[in-house]
This record gives sequence, C-alpha cells and structure tokens, in this order.
Amino acid sequence: MNRAFGVGLTIAALGVLGSHAEALDRRVRIVNDSKHVIVGFFGTNVGVRDWQDSLLGGDQLKPGASLVLDFEDGSGYCRFRFRAVFDDGVEVVRESVNVCEIGTYRYAD
Repeated sequence: MNRAFGVGLTIAALGVLGSHAEALDRRVRIVNDSKHVIVGFFGTNVGVRDWQDSLLGGDQLKPGASLVLDFEDGSGYCRFRFRAVFDDGVEVVRESVNVCEIGTYRYAD
C-alpha cells in the first residue's frame, strides 16, 4: 500500500543552557498520531549513515501514544535522521531534524 504520512513538527520553547551545542537539550517527544503502530523507530546523527538498533527496543508505539527520547549521543550534533517503521510495512524517513530546537515530533496519516 502506498500511503503518504504527514509529518508535523511542533516547535516547543526549550530552555537553552548556553551557546555551545553540548549544553542543548536534545530530548524530543515522539507522538504517534497515525492509525498504525510504530514497530521500529531509529534516530542517528547526520554524521552517521548506518541505522543503529531501534530506539524502541522490543516495544511498539501504539496510535495515540508518545514517548520522550534523549538524542544526546556525545557527538555535539543537533541534526538527526529519523526513521519510523509502521506495522503495515510503511517507512517514513526524515533526513534532518534539529533535535536542539524541537520538543515534539508527530507522525500522522
């Protein structure tokens, strides 16, 4: 099935602790506003090309559910690649999300 997912960003005001990238808050609430279960969610800084393990572990993100992920990986990067895999096989990839500037990232159909 070919279905386009609308991906919306809600920019939240985050307290910036300083001017250095190392002091920025990289926590992002991932929200599943779609009708499908997210069975895998991957996030890696833009300097890494390979996807690592799913940040959900063995869990899933059901419709209407959310979780907060901390993208602090010690690299100093603010831009991350996101990949969500849904229970119907659809994958949505976003190549550059600034986790230092957003507080919420939504998946919706």
